Amino acid sequence: MGVKEFFKKAFSDMKESAKAQHEVDKANLEAVKAESKANFEENRGRNTYAKAKADAKKSWDDAHMSPEERSLKAQEEREAQIARAKERTAAANERYETAKNNK
Repeated sequence: MGVKEFFKKAFSDMKESAKAQHEVDKANLEAVKAESKANFEENRGRNTYAKAKADAKKSWDDAHMSPEERSLKAQEEREAQIARAKERTAAANERYETAKNNK
């Protein structure tokens, strides 16, 4: 395989990867929007000092990580997000098939 074909394949793979990541991002955005809306309603007027303090400590700890720790944590979070998105997709596909077969 020549250099030209190698780069052509590499850029094609990157393009497909970007498209797939875009779909994951869109699904995650919709999920986050719905979860945020639900969290807001559930916690309206109930945000406690202890919870605010715990959230602030988490932010402080995250801000003081080394670059290696931060990249490792980011990779773990991405993997967890992908796993959750796949679970939600599987559940949605199952619901779709059930609904489709019941008609």
